[in-house]
Amino acid sequence: MRLAEVAETSRRVAEVPGRLDKIGLLADLLRRLSPDEVAIVVPWLAGDLWQGRIGVGPAAVRAAVPDAAASEGALSVREADGAFADLAALAGAGSQAERGRRLRGLLARGTRAEQAFVVRLLLGELRQGALEGVMAEAIARAADVPAGDVRRAVMLAGDAATVAAAALGEGAAGLSRFGLQLFRPVQPMLAQTAEGPDDALGRLGTAALEYKLDGARVQVHKAGDEVRVYSRRLNEVTAAVPEVVAAVRALPARDLLLDGETIALRPDGTPHAFQTTMRRFGRRLDVEALRRDLPLSVFFFDCLHRDGEDLLHRPAAERVSALNDGVPAGLVVPRLVTADAVAAGAFLEAALTAGHEGLMAKSLAAPYEAGGRGAAWLKVKPAHTLDLVVLAAEWGSGRRRGWLSNLHLGARDPATGGFVMLGKTFKGLTDALLAWQTERLLALEIARDDGTVYVRPELVVEIAFDGLQASPHYPDGLALRFARVKRYREDKTAAQADTIETVRGFFRT
Repeated sequence: MRLAEVAETSRRVAEVPGRLDKIGLLADLLRRLSPDEVAIVVPWLAGDLWQGRIGVGPAAVRAAVPDAAASEGALSVREADGAFADLAALAGAGSQAERGRRLRGLLARGTRAEQAFVVRLLLGELRQGALEGVMAEAIARAADVPAGDVRRAVMLAGDAATVAAAALGEGAAGLSRFGLQLFRPVQPMLAQTAEGPDDALGRLGTAALEYKLDGARVQVHKAGDEVRVYSRRLNEVTAAVPEVVAAVRALPARDLLLDGETIALRPDGTPHAFQTTMRRFGRRLDVEALRRDLPLSVFFFDCLHRDGEDLLHRPAAERVSALNDGVPAGLVVPRLVTADAVAAGAFLEAALTAGHEGLMAKSLAAPYEAGGRGAAWLKVKPAHTLDLVVLAAEWGSGRRRGWLSNLHLGARDPATGGFVMLGKTFKGLTDALLAWQTERLLALEIARDDGTVYVRPELVVEIAFDGLQASPHYPDGLALRFARVKRYREDKTAAQADTIETVRGFFRT
C-alpha cells in the first residue's frame, strides 16, 4: 500500500466527527492492507511506531522538513517503516546528524500530505480519534467478526495490531487463540471516582471495600518456580522487586496471576510517599542496597488465574475467594464487604488513619474488565483528584525564573482522541519538582511561543481540586477551582488519564 492512502485516511478520520464514520473509514483501509502491513499501519493510526522512539527529537523533525515536496505519492508503507527502523538502529558518533539527513531524504520523496502525516506521527501529534475502542470496532467490521470478540482479544493480547492481523487473516478462528496466558500481561482494570462511601454504596449496593494503597500497581505471574512482575504499563519489572518475587514463589499454588500493589512501608507500618516507593523503579538501580534501605511489601486484591483455571470473567466474589484460598491474609489488602454506610465510613477512616489514600469500592458481581474504566470499581478519596495530562507550561517569573512553572492541564477526550484543557496551575510545586518537570517537559517540546512551551501530551499529573466552575475561557466550558499538583504519575500513560466525561460528572454532582 502507498503511504498516501494511509495519510489520506488519517486526514479524513480526523475530520469526520461521527464514531461510525471513523470506524467505516478505518475498516475500509484495514481491508486493503497486506498481512505484514497491518502490524505497521495499526500502530500508526493510534499515533505510535512499533519501533517505539527512534531517536529523532521535535527540533530535528522540524529541521528535516524540506522546502519542496513530490507531486505524486510514490512512497510505500513498507519503505517508510523500513526508514523508521533504520533511524532507530543508528548509534554512535554522528548518529544524530545522520538521522536528520536520512529523515530529510525520506520526507523529500513524499507529497505535502505525506510529509505532514510523517511529521505529526513522529511528533506524537497524530490524534485523529483512532483510539483503541474505535480501532477494535474497525477491526471487527473489516474482518466480519463480533466486536466483543475483538475487544476481548485486544484486552488479553494488549496489542491491537496483533489482534488485527489474526482477525483479518483467520477470522473468528484467529481470535480464538487469544486467551489469558501466563507471562503475557493483561491491561489493568481501572476505576471511576465516587464522592464518598455513601455515593459508592448507593451506586453499587452491597460492595467490597478495600484500602486504596498509594503504591505501585503490579501484576504478578507465576508458573512453577518462575515468577515475573509487570507494572501498570505492562513493562516487566521483575528484577526491581525481589521481595515480591520471593513472596509469590513461596505460595502453594503452582500457577497464579495476581493483581495488587507494592508499597514501601515505614517500620511502624505506615506508607512512605508514592515518590519514595517509586525510587525502587528508577533507571539506575542498586537493587540490593534499595532492598535493604527501602524494602517493599506487596498486597494483592485480585486473582485472575489459579492452577489452570482462568478467572478473568468470573464475578469478583469468586475471584477474591480464589485469592483468599491461595494467598495468606498478610499479603491481601484489608477488605470489608458491606452495604452499611456507617460501617463504610468507619472503614474509610481506618484506612486514612493508617496513612492510605482512601478506599476502593468494588461490585461483587462484576468480571475483571481489563483495560476498562467501568463503574464496577470506584475510588473513594477525601478530596477530589484527577489524573490529567500536561499540554504546555509557562516559564516562571521571580523566584521561579528559568523553570517551567504554570502547567496547562487537559482531560482525555475519547471521542476525538485529543485532550480538553481545563485550566492551569503552578501550586503544589516544590523547587525539586520544578527542576524535574522543566527537564522532562523540555524533552517533550513540540513548539513554543512567548512564554509558553507546548509539549507532547504524555506526562500525567495527579491534580487535587476543590470543585469545578463554568468558564467561557476553556473548550468544554469548565474550569478547575483551586487546582494544585499532588504528584506526577510516571506509572500511567496519557491513555490512562481521566476523561472529560469523568470531569463533567464532577460538575453535575
